[in-house]
Amino acid sequence: MTLDGGEPDWSGEDLMLTETIGWHTLNETASGTNMGKVRPASLSFETTFWFLYREGCCTGKFENQKNKLSCEMARLQNLLCIFCLVGLSATQDMPYEELVAQIKACPKECRCPPNFARAVYCDNKGLKNLPKIPPYTWYLYLQNNLIETLSSDALQNATQLRWINLNRNRITSEGVGDGLLSSMTNLAHLYMDDNLLSSVPSPLPASLEHLRLSRNRISKIPAGVFVGLEKLSLLDLQGNKLMDDAVTEVSLKGLSNLVQINLAKNQLSKMPLGLPPSTTQLYLDGNNIDKIPAGYFKGLPKVAFLRLNNNKLGSGGVPKDVFNRSSILDLQLSYNQLTEVPLIPSGLEHLHLDHNKITNVNGSNICPVPVDAVDDSLNESAPQLRYLRLDGNEINPPIPRDVITCFRFLRSIVI
Repeated sequence: MTLDGGEPDWSGEDLMLTETIGWHTLNETASGTNMGKVRPASLSFETTFWFLYREGCCTGKFENQKNKLSCEMARLQNLLCIFCLVGLSATQDMPYEELVAQIKACPKECRCPPNFARAVYCDNKGLKNLPKIPPYTWYLYLQNNLIETLSSDALQNATQLRWINLNRNRITSEGVGDGLLSSMTNLAHLYMDDNLLSSVPSPLPASLEHLRLSRNRISKIPAGVFVGLEKLSLLDLQGNKLMDDAVTEVSLKGLSNLVQINLAKNQLSKMPLGLPPSTTQLYLDGNNIDKIPAGYFKGLPKVAFLRLNNNKLGSGGVPKDVFNRSSILDLQLSYNQLTEVPLIPSGLEHLHLDHNKITNVNGSNICPVPVDAVDDSLNESAPQLRYLRLDGNEINPPIPRDVITCFRFLRSIVI
């Protein structure tokens, strides 16, 4: 119902005025003052506009409404407040009604900043249980709490979740409800580092892109847990209790587009089997690996960053040409038991061989091309090594001339 001027009629029972924390948050953001009257969720944006314009949004009603100048000034202030609300909706790329509903539904234990309305911050609150999450949440931060279980009731309306951070809680494998994670069909990032998981959670949503489960107690990967996860590009399992029989072709099946896998600081004694050919970054630091099978990296044609620091690799367990792959750019073999420098591929740019048992470096033996054939023009066909660490070995300076002759791009040598 409207007045003659086209404005809504606020008389009678058409208007229910309530006071909510969410609207106070909006108002305080816009003007720094409190608001006693808010629009019910059922009213349209047009109706709200007229209400805010006539009745006062940022400062409330002026007591002396007879003063025309004061009234006009109040209306100008209210218009500014309206523009703030509209701006919030526009910058959040969400409908106005969703913005209002999101802020009104914010749990009292959490923060829901209006300028980032799709995010809910419940971190560092000492929470033992999940609060009920608002329906239009994309980003949920729950790290550094005391949560032991994930309640489906708390997440049942949060069907739009893209990102969940549950790092540093007390979540066990038994505390993750069956089907809870797989029901989040928009979830792309799941972070559960530093919890008490004994197994990779299953089932997982097909939408998942990044899965971080480092520093748990994981000793097994359920068969088929990754089947259908074609979007998963990052898998972080460092700092768990995985042994050789846990990382197999069966357990890793389905990771057809994996780029980075981190298996550092586990209990592996062999190079893992079943890694997808798409793997580009392979991190195996801090295990008990003592040998690498000949031709192992032929099954990983895209591997570019390879870390095997802090293992038990001796030269007898490392075929001389095992790393001679054109894709490898960064090779780290620090803190092992190597006595010789392996053959260096032409495309390698960074090589870490510090803290081994190497006694000498012969450029003629490690150069990927004959030393006398290296072109002085520094073209792309020349060996690309730029950084070499040899400190912590039994090598005495100076660096042999044939090493410098072979690797013309070298910018830093640590010995």
